[in-house]
Amino acid sequence: MLHAVVTGATNGIGEATARRLAGAGMSVTLVGRSASRLAAARERIAAAVPRAELRLERADLAELDEVRDLVGRLRAGPPPDVVVSNAAVVAPLDRRTSDGLPRMLTTNYLAPYLLLRELAAVADRSRLVLVASDPALLAPEPVDLDDLTFARPERLGEPAELRPYHAYLRIKNMNLMFAHEFARRLASSATTVNACHPGMIAGTGLGGEAPGIGPFIMQAYQDGTLPPPSPQPSAGQDEELPGPDVGADMPVWLATSPAVDGATGGFYADRSRVELEPHTTDPQRCQQLWERSADLVGLPA
Repeated sequence: MLHAVVTGATNGIGEATARRLAGAGMSVTLVGRSASRLAAARERIAAAVPRAELRLERADLAELDEVRDLVGRLRAGPPPDVVVSNAAVVAPLDRRTSDGLPRMLTTNYLAPYLLLRELAAVADRSRLVLVASDPALLAPEPVDLDDLTFARPERLGEPAELRPYHAYLRIKNMNLMFAHEFARRLASSATTVNACHPGMIAGTGLGGEAPGIGPFIMQAYQDGTLPPPSPQPSAGQDEELPGPDVGADMPVWLATSPAVDGATGGFYADRSRVELEPHTTDPQRCQQLWERSADLVGLPA
């Protein structure tokens, strides 16, 4: 039986992804920061997939020590055939971890960087999937390699209320740069690394730690000061956003489809590969980000 690990698996896209992978016959390890929410997600998935083989791992991905402990527990079990890095949050930049790092940076990027590097080291072959964001929104948000930790938030521009939005997209670009560089480093192995845009999805809880940011984003879209999102063909004629089951399509497809067997280093939306901006794929920039990220999490470059 193939083994999958899904982070952020207690709701939204992560839970839907875990359910669909279990339905495909995989054993699935659900990773979340709340034991009670993990137990509730297991009950929901088991009700939908009665023979599901599920394992729960509690870890707050904002805390690097907890990520390291999680790595140790996962490496003690069967090597993962699939890892879906889905956990993400939008949070104020002054919300810091015990390491003094922005909570959003650690949860959304440094934890996946550490987790996927360490798990890939013990897997003969696996599919590593990072859930990213809308390419139209990512294009104008190059990573500031001189300020990965947002020590100078004024560099994110004005108004200050939108800085978490800009930081979130730059962090998602870090995920894509990481995928690009990691795929290059794993080119001689059977492990692949890809990223995807799941669509604009309702019911993810993504903005729960920054509830006041939504109106500023909508106003900026209307004013034209922010680029609009890509078209959402799956939203339907009523223009309401689709739910997590639609959002799970892309990570599940990258995790299971023969169509992408052996494909690596790509970014996909609507089951098609998307070309990225040069600032996200430039080899020198990707290598610099890799090395600085390794320093932040305590791994060799």
